Amino acid sequence: MSADQVGEDAYLIDVREDDEWAAGHAPGAYHLPMMEIPARMGEVPTDADVVVVCRSGGRSSQVVAYLMNNGWDNVRNLDGGMHQWAARGRPLVSEDGQPPRVL
Repeated sequence: MSADQVGEDAYLIDVREDDEWAAGHAPGAYHLPMMEIPARMGEVPTDADVVVVCRSGGRSSQVVAYLMNNGWDNVRNLDGGMHQWAARGRPLVSEDGQPPRVL
């Protein structure tokens, strides 16, 4: 799905690493690094629209496939990742005191 299609009510999971998250992420997104997914799958809703995002779409597509193979049918990949999100003018916030940016 494209960044323009992500609704206000979507549960957005950002699977990037800590430094990428701190530099810039979507407001309201949940940080769940890719390598922590197997141990934290219980945090992924089964009853809401879930959109998974990374920097460009590769890692998030792997996470979507993993979740679907484990019973989730409500997860979708954000095509183009945070690069597309920013390019479409969607909001970004940072956690490191710098202007938000996509690493």
